[in-house]
Amino acid sequence: MNLLNAQEGKEYIIQQIDTDDEELNAFLFSLGCYSGEPITVVARRKRSMTVSIKDGRYNIDDQLAEAIII
Repeated sequence: MNLLNAQEGKEYIIQQIDTDDEELNAFLFSLGCYSGEPITVVARRKRSMTVSIKDGRYNIDDQLAEAIII
């Protein structure tokens, strides 16, 4: 299941990042988004969502959310 299917307010553990794009992988890693880390969907919008990773909140688009497997 990817992050697009996650419920708001529920904490999930990231299983893997499913992308072949090294730049995207490095960007997500810099946010603290990697296997074993908890992630929570805080809010949803039309084509994006706000997620909480570690002590930060980030707005990510659906393409990024699709690459995050929970």
